[in-house]
Amino acid sequence: MQGLDSSILFDTAHAIRIPLPMFVSVVCDLGGEDSRAAVYALLPQYGFEKVQRACFESSRASDKQVAALKRDIDKVTDYYDTVRIYQYPVEGRLAISILKENRWKRIIVRGAGTAAP
Repeated sequence: MQGLDSSILFDTAHAIRIPLPMFVSVVCDLGGEDSRAAVYALLPQYGFEKVQRACFESSRASDKQVAALKRDIDKVTDYYDTVRIYQYPVEGRLAISILKENRWKRIIVRGAGTAAP
């Protein structure tokens, strides 16, 4: 490679990971009016914009914000509410968190031909 110094090495053991903002979409299927009002009031506090009837998006959320949002959603929802949170990128992949029957589950979507770790 012309113009590049091949003697430069990168010390990956001491590399600093800089958290990048991610795209996050929250889709709500809320059973009661109280839950709906509480969640819809909560999402703009985290920087989410309403883009459709039950869908909110943010292109600058961090992992910490999403974790705090999940805790706050837990506080205002009940057994009959369902919330799906789509996050990209999470370790270079799409992550889907699903709140259903008061329990969170997380799915990491892998590309075709990608082996599970």
